Parts: sequence; structure tokens; C-alpha cells
Amino acid sequence: MVRKSSKKYRFRNKFIAFLFSFLCIASGVFYLTLNYVPKKLYETQSMLPKMKEAYYVSQWCTDDFGKREFILWDNTRVDCLSKDYAIEFDFAKKWAESIGQSLYYAKMTGKKPAVVLILTQLEDYKYVKRIERLESDIKIFLIQAF
Repeated sequence: MVRKSSKKYRFRNKFIAFLFSFLCIASGVFYLTLNYVPKKLYETQSMLPKMKEAYYVSQWCTDDFGKREFILWDNTRVDCLSKDYAIEFDFAKKWAESIGQSLYYAKMTGKKPAVVLILTQLEDYKYVKRIERLESDIKIFLIQAF
């Protein structure tokens, strides 16, 4: 009798270990699919980490590309106004704010909206995924600063 019950416990322990392993792997795959952003879809540029937003604007929005700090009639400032886009720069954590500003600047200038998200860590790609879910016409540029 002792042997039969020990076989049951071994089977149960193996089943619990298998189930636990399966759930861990499945949750990891699910997490990766939520945060995966294919790099081919976005124009990505690497720059120095731990700099202020103004540094990235000055490095990215050169004089031959567009106008930096373009002032609108209501004293709001477009970070970069190019031939086609009204571009707002912001760190990835402020993704929602950058979208709103870009849409406003695009409406006021007659240009297309665009955002440049400054990614300071690998986990910031989840904010890019949030913008993707909006399915809007906002052009996204990425700066990797990590």
C-alpha cells in the first residue's frame, strides 16, 4: 500500500511541476507579445543617454530638416516643424501628452502629426505599443537613449 500511494504523490508532483512550468512559459510568451515592437516599422536613432529633452530636439531637428521651437499665434511652441510634420518630442512615459500636443500642433499648422519618443530603457517600448493601439495617422519616430 505504501508503494501505490507514493506513486500517486510522484505523479501528482510531476503534474504540478509540469503545470507550473507551462504557465510560466505561457505567461512569458504573452508578455513578450504585448511589448514587442518590430524595429522595421519605426525610424529609430540612438543617442546619448540621460540628457534633457532639448538636447534630443537640437540633435534631431537640424536647420535643414525643420524649424525648432516654432511659435504659434497662441504662444504654444512646436518642438520641430518640418515640411510635412508638426513634431512633438517627449520621453516615452509621457506618450499620451505628446500625442495630444502633436495633434493640436498639426491642426494649427495644417501639417501631419508626429511624435518623437525618447526611450530611456528597454521597457519603454510598451508606450510605443500603446500608441500603436490607437490606430491613428500619427507618425512615430524613436530615439534610443540607453
